Amino acid sequence: MKIINIGILGFGVVGAGVAKLLKEKKQLLTERTGAVLNLKAIADIDTTRDRGIPLGSTLLTADAQGIINDPEIDIIVETIGGETLAREFILKALWQKKHVVTANKALLANHGNDLVNAAKAGGVDLAFEASCGGCMPIIKSLRESLVANHVRSMAAILNGTCNYILTKISRDGSVFEDALRDARPWGMPKPNPPWTLTDLIRPINWPF
Repeated sequence: MKIINIGILGFGVVGAGVAKLLKEKKQLLTERTGAVLNLKAIADIDTTRDRGIPLGSTLLTADAQGIINDPEIDIIVETIGGETLAREFILKALWQKKHVVTANKALLANHGNDLVNAAKAGGVDLAFEASCGGCMPIIKSLRESLVANHVRSMAAILNGTCNYILTKISRDGSVFEDALRDARPWGMPKPNPPWTLTDLIRPINWPF
């Protein structure tokens, strides 16, 4: 049976969640995919904190470059977030002809075309379903089920913060700043969100 080696970059909440699923659901994933999904290595700047996940033979290291350069690793899962290191690491992984999985909304919004083109040039996949609509299968549907359709555009509310703020504006007549302030007690926005109303509704064009 084929073994697919996976490396995770980032071992915070999201990275730990991915690692936990790969560990706990390994047998189920093997049965459903017909391949062994082996979590070979995880990179994070903090290699001492206990995440409550028995790693077994999985390497925990601070050397992300080592994981990217490892010829045995087939898939890189990026869970670092942000637009600097994450972009650098994803591009390097794609250039190394490794498939990449990411849920990084900000990175895809601002650099999606570059990443998709790099994946095409390398003949590998850039999987970002987890970044869209709370993991609803939008990208898979566009690429596969709707492959014969010419989709001109899509309009959507992308997450809970956007949903709350835009609902307050459209239904209650709130201004953006007030809606953002009202959303804070619910813990939805980041402490200092780097966006405005325009950012919530701006179009994004990706070469699917």
